[in-house]
Amino acid sequence: MKKITTLFLILVLASCGVKQTTNMLTSGDYDGAIDNAVGSLRSNKDKKGKQDYVYLLEEAFAKAKERDLRDIQFLAKDANPRNLERIYTTYVQLNNRQEKIRPLLPLRLMKENRNAIFPFDDYSDQIVSSKNALSKYLYDNAKALLLTKDKMTVRRAYDDLAYLDQINPNFKDVRKLMDDALSKGTDYVNVYMKNETNMVIPTRLQNDLLDFSTNGMNDKWTVYHSSKQKGIDYDFGVVVNFRQITISPEQVKEKQFIKEKQIKDGVKNLTDSRGNVVKDSLGNPIKVDKFKTIKIDIYEFTQFKAAQVTAKVDYVDYKTSQLLQTFPLSSEFVFENIYSNYRGDRRAADESYYTYFNQKAVPFPSNEQMIYDTGEDLKVKLKDIISRNRIRR
Repeated sequence: MKKITTLFLILVLASCGVKQTTNMLTSGDYDGAIDNAVGSLRSNKDKKGKQDYVYLLEEAFAKAKERDLRDIQFLAKDANPRNLERIYTTYVQLNNRQEKIRPLLPLRLMKENRNAIFPFDDYSDQIVSSKNALSKYLYDNAKALLLTKDKMTVRRAYDDLAYLDQINPNFKDVRKLMDDALSKGTDYVNVYMKNETNMVIPTRLQNDLLDFSTNGMNDKWTVYHSSKQKGIDYDFGVVVNFRQITISPEQVKEKQFIKEKQIKDGVKNLTDSRGNVVKDSLGNPIKVDKFKTIKIDIYEFTQFKAAQVTAKVDYVDYKTSQLLQTFPLSSEFVFENIYSNYRGDRRAADESYYTYFNQKAVPFPSNEQMIYDTGEDLKVKLKDIISRNRIRR
């Protein structure tokens, strides 16, 4: 019964595969039909159940070849240089299609007692000539685009040159032109700070706030500098406008509380409700744990100080002097130190609390240090804003 079920499933799946391939063929997806047929014929190609795929492959190949050659003839007559890439890729497609089928040959059609017909042609000359024509067009067009001052146009030139280098490596001075295009098409962004608060921020502190690595921020066409470099004409600015810096007073909060706990304090004789000692079967007194209550008075002190920095990040286009985008930026740093004194038995406190008994009062951090510590978080948030909000997408 299991063998019959398995055979039935195989027949159903095979039928579905042939039907799908047939649908692709009738809908004009010739290469999809070829891929399906080739995939099925890679194993047991001479099996009787694979005959439908051989017929479908023969027909799909003939129709795909006829369509591609007709397209090339039309594109050549049009004589538009923009068609050169299509002509080249179509010749490559014609050749690749043959190479996909070649390992399967010969494929026998049993009913007709013949081999399936696949008229292969040598397209090497056409591939080379169309590639050379396309290479010349891409090269000349890219050189013309590189003469413009529009960065987006220069980037298109780079893409054309990169494609040219892919299909025809080491063609003339393509690599040099790619480097030129990369330099001319790159946006340089200056990230700097403006202090709009009522506080004087020391220069060293300002420098530290903008002293962050640009790793992970730069991309192919955008380079960020936190300090201007000579010889670079910056396209955009990312301005960190500090609007408000708030620092709380130094505070020491005191709290007192009492803890009680019962602990084991030796053993004693078990007695009944009348006060008589209870004994076991051998006449020995039964011993039980003796407990006592211990207490601790805890005096807890909390040192607290907080700093909050509020800013906004403006994206500015230097060429047009326009404000492009604005993003809020804020961070808070909290200094807190807890320590405790006690009177009584410390065992009455939870063991997790013991660490506070070992702590002492410490000097409060200076206002400048608080801003420094806040700045570390600000730098992380600033990098995140820049990474998620590119100048140009």
